Parts: sequence; C-alpha cells; structure tokens
Amino acid sequence: MDAFLASTLSVFIAEIGDKTQLLSLFLITRFHRRTPVILGILIATLVNHGLSALLGAWVASWLPQAWVPWLVAGSFVAIALWLLFPDKEGGEDSKLLGLGAFAATILMFFLAEIGDKTQIATVVLAARYDATFWVIVGTTVGMLLANVPVILAGKWIMERMPMATARIGASILFMVLAVITVLAAFNGL
Repeated sequence: MDAFLASTLSVFIAEIGDKTQLLSLFLITRFHRRTPVILGILIATLVNHGLSALLGAWVASWLPQAWVPWLVAGSFVAIALWLLFPDKEGGEDSKLLGLGAFAATILMFFLAEIGDKTQIATVVLAARYDATFWVIVGTTVGMLLANVPVILAGKWIMERMPMATARIGASILFMVLAVITVLAAFNGL
C-alpha cells in the first residue's frame, strides 16, 4: 500500500501546473466532450506509466541491490530539482486533433508524457518499491486526480491555482522520498 500511496501523491502533486494539465484544458476547450478526454487520459497514462514502471522494476532487478537505494534517492533529488522549473508550453499538432477527442487525447497525452517528470518518477518509484502493479495504479490515479478537475472545471481552476507553491510542494515531497529511501536502506527495510 506504501507504493500506491507514494505513487498517487507524488504524481498528483507533480502534475499540478504541468504541461499535461494545460493539455487537458486545451483538449476540453477544443472538443467539449469530457468522457472521451478523461478515458483517453486513462488509457494513455496506463500504457505510458505501465511501460515506465516495468522499466524501473527491470533496472532495479539487474542492479546490485546495494546501489538501488542510492540511485533511487539520487533520482528523487533530481526530480525534486526539476520540479522547481515550470514546463514550457508547446504547440499542439492539428493533425492529431482530426482523430477525435478520444484518439487525439490518447496520442497527445502519451507523447506529452514521454520524458516528463511523472514518467521519470514512475520509473524511479517502480525501482524503489517492489510493487510494480501498485505503482502503475497509483501513478495513474494521481494523473487522473490532477487532470480530471481541470477537465471538469477548466479555466476557473487554472486561474486560482498557485503554480509556484505546487511546484515547491512537489519538490519537497520528492526530497522527502529521497530521505526515506536512504533511511530505509540503512535500516534494512
């Protein structure tokens, strides 16, 4: 259950102010259909984070066990520092929009998550916890918790959300995860 809670909280907080929230806002204003956009986010996240978690578990399986906590803790620190810098908005590919709300959301979200903080966090969380399934479920739930309100309330939420505070809070969370990882290594947890 620790893997699920840590994954959900980490991704939820890391997603606040992320480019995928802006993508959610863009998609809902473009298509005006909530259900296909939400289902598209769900499918894209399950596939992207599923592959990422499997990669993290695989890397952790071939690394010497003594190295894993240090590499994971270092990765958490790197993510914490990365979170302090806001994402830049990119242009959306109009060819994808012609696919409709569901397909466009799947493709655009999947592509937006490649190399994103939450994808990297998913790899690291799967390496940290020996519960790949719960990491996938947790990161997916975190992604939905961060993006569904944007789809439902859209612009109203985005105008009132303190992005700098959210980035600092997410950064602190990943620093705490780094410390917990190192302490767990010393205590043999």
